[in-house]
Amino acid sequence: MGIPIKHHIPNLVTCCNLFSGCIAAVMAFQANYQAAILFIIIGAVFDFFDGMLARILHVSGPLGKELDSLADDITFGLAPSVIVFSLFKEVHYPDFLMPVEAYFPYTAFIIAVFSALRLGKFNIDPRQSSSFIGLPTPANALFWGSLVVGGHSFLTSPTFNALYLFILVCVMSFLLIAEIPMFSLKLKDWSWKSNKTSYTFLLVCIPLLFIFRASGFAAIIVWYILLSLLTQKKA
Repeated sequence: MGIPIKHHIPNLVTCCNLFSGCIAAVMAFQANYQAAILFIIIGAVFDFFDGMLARILHVSGPLGKELDSLADDITFGLAPSVIVFSLFKEVHYPDFLMPVEAYFPYTAFIIAVFSALRLGKFNIDPRQSSSFIGLPTPANALFWGSLVVGGHSFLTSPTFNALYLFILVCVMSFLLIAEIPMFSLKLKDWSWKSNKTSYTFLLVCIPLLFIFRASGFAAIIVWYILLSLLTQKKA
C-alpha cells in the first residue's frame, strides 16, 4: 500500500522553500536585490508552514527534518551570501585591499558556511525546542536583504568600504553559532507576564518599520539581537 498523499504535503512545502531560495540566489547574482529579498521572504513563509503542516497532519519524520535544513541553507544561507557577493562588487575598496579586489567578494560565502553550521547545531541541540541558541538563519537572511535594499546608496558610497562589509559578515556569521540564548516568538499564552519579551519586541518593531522603511527588517533584527542580549537567560 502506498504512502498517503498527506505525508508528502509538508515536504512539498519545504521544496517550495528551496525553490524560492534558488530564485533568490539567481536574482542576487543579477544584483536584483528587491527580487532577492522578496523570494527570501516567500521562502520564509513556506518554512513557517511546512513544520506547522507536519504537526497538524501528524506526519513529522526524519526526511522532513533533513530536507528542511537543506532548503534553509539555500534560502537563508546561500541567497544572502550571493546578495553580499554582488554588493562586494559595488562597494569601494581602500588602497590596501585593491590587490585582492577580484577575490574579496568570495568571502561573502562565509555566511552560507556558518548558516550550515547553525542548522546542523539546531538539529542536534535539545536546548532549542522553545528558544534559540544563536541567531536563526531566517533572521540573518532578512537582515542582509533588508540592509542592502534599504541602505544600498550608503553601502556603495565612499563613506563605506569593503573592509567594513567584511567585518559585518564576520560578526553576523559569528552570531549564527554563538552560544547566546535568543528568544522565540512562540507564545505560551496571551498574558503579558509570560510573553513580556515577545510583546516588547513586537511593539518596538512597528515604529522601526515606519522609520527605516526598506531597511526596517535589518533594524528589527538588530533590535532582536540587542533585546536577546539584554534579557538573556541560561539555556
